[in-house]
Amino acid sequence: MSFKRLDDSDFLVSSDAITATCWTGNIPTLQNFYTSSTQEAGSAGNYYLSVYQTSSTDPNAEVQFDIAYGNKVGSGSIFYNDLVSGSSYTRTIYGQYRNLVLGDENSDFSFGTTTVKDFYAISIHRNLYKESLFPGSLNLILFSGSGAGKREIKITDNSNNVNTITFTDAGRVFELVSGSNGSAITTTPFPGITAGYTPSGSYGWFLPDIGTILLNPAALDLPFVSGGINLLTSRFFDAFGNNNSRLFQRISSGSAATGSFTLNSQETITSDYVFIRARNGEFNYTENPSFISGSTGELVFSDFINNPKTYVTTVGLYNDNNELLAVAKMSRPLKKDFTKEALLRIKLDF
Repeated sequence: MSFKRLDDSDFLVSSDAITATCWTGNIPTLQNFYTSSTQEAGSAGNYYLSVYQTSSTDPNAEVQFDIAYGNKVGSGSIFYNDLVSGSSYTRTIYGQYRNLVLGDENSDFSFGTTTVKDFYAISIHRNLYKESLFPGSLNLILFSGSGAGKREIKITDNSNNVNTITFTDAGRVFELVSGSNGSAITTTPFPGITAGYTPSGSYGWFLPDIGTILLNPAALDLPFVSGGINLLTSRFFDAFGNNNSRLFQRISSGSAATGSFTLNSQETITSDYVFIRARNGEFNYTENPSFISGSTGELVFSDFINNPKTYVTTVGLYNDNNELLAVAKMSRPLKKDFTKEALLRIKLDF
């Protein structure tokens, strides 16, 4: 066994971004949307609605995302207690996302230049992506109406249109706009309004680092000619507004296999490269007992005296305390003598 101290030039750190589909079964576009009537009717249904890629009774069914509605003053749902006005499920949802995203209970959400008091949250199920969602891959179709009169809008994030990324306590944030593949539409359908926006601001926020999409109810409630889908968000006090189902119907258009939701995930793989350089005068001798006679201590083969040969099979990486940290195995033995030099590259992924 031979040792050699490495210096700074022998180490290199490299990062690569890897993208992958987000939905179960590596499907790039989710088109089938199902909910569970049991979950919706249960206590959890007061907070959120889970959406599956197949019938919830199917053994292969997995939650793809959850829909929730949050309201700052607690409207749109029944109260926890009729004696405590405004304390409701929607107010709890609003407070949770406000703390998570804004980190300040005195702050409000602003979509574009419009400050809002409520939102719809689409939370992608955590086991579907490793690190974050991929900006520019979001394409969500929302429907206005049904049947022959059904019309649609397509929203995406504006990651391709911004030069400076905005950050919140939840990481990166992009505005949701009318467009596709991370770019807003180029036309301006409303005078004085930024392309891709509505008279009620943007369509919401895309928060890729926490796998969340916040939708602006004020924009979605607009009629189709104004860029909305006529969602008719319920904001009555102490009344079950069923807003989660309202949005689900506009995503699925009321039945399976009619919607379209494209989204990819992103992961950064960091690799450490270690370069082991074996120069011509190094690693040509071995301490293997089979090379030495046990009785006399002489080399078994005399030609090893002037022309030694070794075969490198394993490289061990040690720290200064002589502790073995990693082991690299050669695919085949590497012959080494005074006439040869070798450069071994070891890759450590984490």
